[in-house]
Amino acid sequence: MKLPFLRPLLAALLMSAGLAQATAPNDEASVRKNLDTFFGTQAVESVKKTPYGGLYEVVLKSGELIYTDATVSYLVDGQLIDAKTKRNITQARLNQLQKIDFATLPLDQAIKQVKGNGKRVVASFEDPNCGYCKRLAKDLQGLKDATVYTFLYPILSPDSTEKSRNIWCSKDKAAAWNDWMTGNKTPAAAPAGCDTTAIDKNVALGQKLRVSGTPTIFTADGNRLPGAVPLAQLEQAMTQAAGGKDASK
Repeated sequence: MKLPFLRPLLAALLMSAGLAQATAPNDEASVRKNLDTFFGTQAVESVKKTPYGGLYEVVLKSGELIYTDATVSYLVDGQLIDAKTKRNITQARLNQLQKIDFATLPLDQAIKQVKGNGKRVVASFEDPNCGYCKRLAKDLQGLKDATVYTFLYPILSPDSTEKSRNIWCSKDKAAAWNDWMTGNKTPAAAPAGCDTTAIDKNVALGQKLRVSGTPTIFTADGNRLPGAVPLAQLEQAMTQAAGGKDASK
């Protein structure tokens, strides 16, 4: 559920007369109830009181993070910064919320490429018609000592689905993927009877993980890197993940 009417950094305070007059007790259950009333649907995933000015952290089912007070007299969409430590509390929390358990990824549904010793591992969700994905594919040609799992995630157009199925049904999936992404060589049509259910499963998986854009990259420690990050940044994140460090902290 997107909230286009909210504005960054405390710029918009949405007043609801009925809610503002409410004398709700100071607890998470009351905040959740009032928010569900405000949105007109059960849009809230979790509510937690913060140590900052009586604010409550609200995680929506869409994955968005907002703040409110005990009586839901206003909503805040913006970055919460700890003035003492200068730490971005909102971004740190979003990083935590967006992490996944890498071990649960169904890697058999992805195209596997091993480079060098393959020790560092990364997974990405990509659409074959995504320009940023093509840029990432070219950058990954220079990646060393890594195993790359590419989940075909066609979300841009019906042609994306067709190309994904054709690539998945190729004798050499990795070659077909790279030929298209780096050389613009159209993959051959999938043979009759080829099982492409992995593509449908990938779309369902991506939706479950709230992958809303491509490419979306996950390092072995579960951290999420949205977009075609520069190779140097990806290398750093992968090295941190391989060393057991949490890049979100």
